[in-house]
Amino acid sequence: MTLYSTMENVAVFDSPGKGRGLKASKEFWAGDVIFTEPSVSAVVFDGHSERICHSCFRRQDKLQRCGQCKFAHYCDRTCQRAGWAEHKQECSAIKAYGKAPNENIRLVARIMWRIDKEGSVMSDMQLVTLDELEDHLNDMTEDELKEFKVDIHNFLDYWPRNSKQHTVEYIFHIFGVINCNGFSVSDQRGLQAVGVGLFPNLCLVNHDCWPNCTVILNHGNQSAVNTIFHSQRRIELRSLGKIEAGEELTVSYVDYLNLSEERQRLLKTQYFFDCTCEHCKGRIKDDLKMAGREVDGVKPSEDQVKEATDFCFEMLEKMENARISGNYHELVKICQNTVDKTEPILADTHIYLLRMYSTLSEVQAYLQHFEDAAEYARKMVDGYMKLYHPNNAALGMAAMRAGVTHWQAGLIEVGHGMICKAYAILMVTHGATHPITKDLEAMRIQTEMELRMFKQNEYVYHSMREAALKNKPMTMMHEPKSVEEGIKNLFHRRK
Repeated sequence: MTLYSTMENVAVFDSPGKGRGLKASKEFWAGDVIFTEPSVSAVVFDGHSERICHSCFRRQDKLQRCGQCKFAHYCDRTCQRAGWAEHKQECSAIKAYGKAPNENIRLVARIMWRIDKEGSVMSDMQLVTLDELEDHLNDMTEDELKEFKVDIHNFLDYWPRNSKQHTVEYIFHIFGVINCNGFSVSDQRGLQAVGVGLFPNLCLVNHDCWPNCTVILNHGNQSAVNTIFHSQRRIELRSLGKIEAGEELTVSYVDYLNLSEERQRLLKTQYFFDCTCEHCKGRIKDDLKMAGREVDGVKPSEDQVKEATDFCFEMLEKMENARISGNYHELVKICQNTVDKTEPILADTHIYLLRMYSTLSEVQAYLQHFEDAAEYARKMVDGYMKLYHPNNAALGMAAMRAGVTHWQAGLIEVGHGMICKAYAILMVTHGATHPITKDLEAMRIQTEMELRMFKQNEYVYHSMREAALKNKPMTMMHEPKSVEEGIKNLFHRRK
């Protein structure tokens, strides 16, 4: 399906209480791509500038550096050629400035060079001009505006004298636009936010805490030698279930695992609106997220639940400090003690206990304690299934992680089941062509084959598995990330 035909699937309308929004022009079913959209521009985060390709946003061990500015890094000559149109003016500006400015300044500059070249409407598919996008400058605090002024001062020093000059008011507007609407761009596997980009049509899709759509990045074909067919940073807006013609399209800007009050606070401070969705108004599932564990019809008292909740909350900060210092054995000890103390009191859907399970599963897998990792990953998925939308991407990724850790622990039956569950969700949220879905498909086929072998003869299966692992040791897992990290929040925010 071409980009042109998919943009005919939506219409801009006035959404009651929300301003402009997008509605479906036809009926959609789970997994349908409603529209795709390339970025106006995107940049790699400052902290990833030497590890992520500045053209296709792939993570690579060895990248080639731009010989001129010494800042931009690329997979190879193909990526460098594909990224040259965006990098050309930036390259000479960095050389003249003496260093690369921060990611916000780099993104604003790239957008403005493109506006100067093509105007505010850059394709027939663009439904809104950059001038029309909200900047929310009037909603910002004095401190936020002070930070903006520092960036604008540095931007004016960086912006070349031979480029078209713009008013400070207009520069302020573009900074405001990326602050509210900059979308987190992930690496090729979709597992970590590595940059920020601007997608104007996506900016028209309003928020709902229980949305009917999800948005993912699908960078396309990074193996093509011809730069025309090479990577294109693009988002896909995908349907999570049946959507009727005329129904408003929504995505969630924040993670649903937060309590209603916390989601409303985040949306107000970061996106300047009061959420009045059904899940916020009805505080739906808040009781589950803070519940006590019921055993044989007996529940703990409110005071016991509060005490256990407060204890978990205190431990979260200690956990984060241990993670930052790389002291993973200490991190396991803190989490384990917290779980031992609070698990008898808190429900398996309690969001602080779920954070403990998530961290323990990741760290234990990193330390290669796979059986412990599998146990906590299963508990995490069990809790997530009671809280998240059945087609939530975070649930799919958690099920995938649980499947892999069960497989690593030699628990092939549960591992295969989890991987199948993850595959069913990611087919909806990511689609069959996304790199992570392709990886998952390969895992599904492998675990299915191993499961057949296991059912025929358990002893032979385990013997073959042992031999295979001795010949090819398992690779270490990536270092555990912050419990707040990952791509849980839709739009990138200034730190």
